Amino acid sequence: MKKNDFNDELHTLTRSEDGSCTAYSKEYDEHYHSTKDGALSESLYKHVIPAFKHIQGKKSVTILDICYGLGFNTLATILYYQQHASDIKLRIYSPELDSVLVASLIHFEYPKEFEGLRVIIDTLSKKGVYEDDYLFIELFLGDAREYVGEFEDFFDVVYQDAFSPSANPVLWTQEYFADIKKAMKEDGILTTYSTALKTRLALHYNGFRIYLNKGESFRNATLASFKPIDGYEEIDMKHKITCNPNTQPFYDKDI
Repeated sequence: MKKNDFNDELHTLTRSEDGSCTAYSKEYDEHYHSTKDGALSESLYKHVIPAFKHIQGKKSVTILDICYGLGFNTLATILYYQQHASDIKLRIYSPELDSVLVASLIHFEYPKEFEGLRVIIDTLSKKGVYEDDYLFIELFLGDAREYVGEFEDFFDVVYQDAFSPSANPVLWTQEYFADIKKAMKEDGILTTYSTALKTRLALHYNGFRIYLNKGESFRNATLASFKPIDGYEEIDMKHKITCNPNTQPFYDKDI
């Protein structure tokens, strides 16, 4: 396979509107990112930037990136921290079911912004672990549910970025978010592109406060935390439930 010759029987390279490339998964019948928002823009505005605002003042930050996929959330995080808080010690843990995909990322056409991260990209693709003085990254090649269950009171940030609830409901159930809650610190934050009521209900019933993340350069997204978040509109979940009495979150038993 030649460099940037990423297409195979399960994935097709797709260019998104911000110029960055994403991929289409034939297995899940979905793109890894919104082609309208753009792969890099989606990572920055729906995950990295709002989470970064939340962790101000911390000397070290531990992030759970669900799921690694093409690596954009992890790589955009590294880039953003290098530019805005290079003294913070950053640890990123990311499960990914598709080991073939991870190995193939040495051929992926990443945006020019990631050129300085090529050593990290290649090391993760080949070894699954990268470490230097300020950065530690671990990829877990396997079941995300199994992996999340290993942690307790550990993560400052969770990027909830699995394939959509309709395509991959096992990573959006109320029981799944109970495990996420256990793995997070009390002052942690969860970011996700999903604004579906089923997703927000699963978070709400686990004690999360739900916030709208919106901006001119991306479609609406969701933030969730156990404590109040300044600068974002909190969703009135009691009102949502009253208006949608028949809507329920996904449950493990129904999948």
